Amino acid sequence: MVIDDSHVVIDPSKLTKEQNEYDCDYLANGKVVLMQEPEKYINHSCDPNTYVKTINGVRQVLAMHDIKPDDEITYDYSMNGYNDGKFKCACGSKNCRIVYRGNFFKLPKGVQLKYLPYLEGWFIQEHKNEIEKLKGTA
Repeated sequence: MVIDDSHVVIDPSKLTKEQNEYDCDYLANGKVVLMQEPEKYINHSCDPNTYVKTINGVRQVLAMHDIKPDDEITYDYSMNGYNDGKFKCACGSKNCRIVYRGNFFKLPKGVQLKYLPYLEGWFIQEHKNEIEKLKGTA
């Protein structure tokens, strides 16, 4: 699924009630976009079945493994995240971390290592030292 990144948010304080910070995606170099359908309906899971990767300049939602027709499409919001966001997680997966934290580097080390192949190139570049340190612990 291709992601529509054309709705750039210049001033998050001017978002309407229907458009709030939880509907925003934070990208490379501080770029913020307002998520559009169907992306904005992908729920968080501590055991996701998709990830986002930019291919030839276009962000896409890709499957981490086979997804059955009745499966909910999920994404771990902490992947490629570097913020102080925090909420009680209710994903219900067997790997649920109970509390969502928006910072990739605050995930358990095993989860960070598992997610390394799925990280966006820009995220790896912006956090090069932290990623190299993590790779050194593998």
